[in-house]
Amino acid sequence: MAGLAVTMSGCSTNSSDLVHLPDGQTGFAINCSGSGSGSNWGECYQKAGDACGASGYDIVSKDSDDGAAAGGGLNSVVTANVKSRSMVVRCK
Repeated sequence: MAGLAVTMSGCSTNSSDLVHLPDGQTGFAINCSGSGSGSNWGECYQKAGDACGASGYDIVSKDSDDGAAAGGGLNSVVTANVKSRSMVVRCK
């Protein structure tokens, strides 16, 4: 239990999901997917900073931000280019 307290110091769970990494440490899965020009990797970095605080973080893994058309129906007129962005970080 004491090891978990040391690992978690400086981290909070307010903006991302707590995950257990393969090496036994704890990290955060951060999702900042979205559509439009306002959605970018900066959002992910902000959430990682919020989760880990002043101690900082290391990026464990990061996906691509490929876009795909989404939305609409049979007579689809309205579509959006949705970017899938997520990463896993470990607080320092």
